[in-house]
Amino acid sequence: MTPVSIIAPAKLNLFLHINHQRADGYHELETLFTFLDFGDELTFTLINEKEIILCGDISDIPQQDNLIYKAALALQPYKNTPLGINIKLIKKLPMGGGVGGGSSDAATTLLTLNYLWQCDLSIAELAKIGLNLGADVPVFIHGKTAIAQGVGEELTSINLPKKWYCVVFPNVHISTAEIFTHPELPRNTPKLSEDWKLADTSNDCEALVKKLNCEVEKTLLWLLKYGPSRMTGTGACCFVELDSQIAAQRVLNSLPSCWHGFVAPNTTISPAHTQLENWLK
Repeated sequence: MTPVSIIAPAKLNLFLHINHQRADGYHELETLFTFLDFGDELTFTLINEKEIILCGDISDIPQQDNLIYKAALALQPYKNTPLGINIKLIKKLPMGGGVGGGSSDAATTLLTLNYLWQCDLSIAELAKIGLNLGADVPVFIHGKTAIAQGVGEELTSINLPKKWYCVVFPNVHISTAEIFTHPELPRNTPKLSEDWKLADTSNDCEALVKKLNCEVEKTLLWLLKYGPSRMTGTGACCFVELDSQIAAQRVLNSLPSCWHGFVAPNTTISPAHTQLENWLK
């Protein structure tokens, strides 16, 4: 059967404000997500067996803990075909990097299997399933640059100008759970006003992550030579926004050998959605 290859794109949090911690432990936040035209590659092949088979760059994560496997398992009750699936992952996004690799993989799996398995679920239904897999998954399922509020499920689409980003991974892994449970994390940033500007925003996790990991601080300071630098999500990836591919590539070419990174433009619509639409034509 013909394989289908779809990008699971990276995302950047252009800002991340934490407004409040609820009694149930969840955090209310405001963040601006944008997608990048770069990411992991997932190849889906229907198989006659009813199994879910993962292969490729799946590292040492037990299958039952893999978000790709969990996403496929969550769609099984909605299948309208007896066929199973083989999913091959080519990993390009760093784990623990704050660029949404695992969440993006899960969302791309839900979006693609919805067609391959003839589930016929709506985007809203897929997003509800995705929320059980991770707070960021619905953003990737909706597939539009957006401000997320609440615990990440309230999305408002927004148009941004095209920019180029140099994203740097300082070869350290940050635990999202550790950051969001840390007593020093700010949890009282006021909500955005109607006339908010990107220049007035920040990442509320950044100071704590820098304190816990000096390599992230070094990365942010190094990027300042090229423009205002920020950390995405809970880290460890940091980025600088530039006006052209040439300028972004120049930053990447100067990167110290102890780090690695990539260059990509932002996109208003997720590349996963664009590829799926082209495939369905």
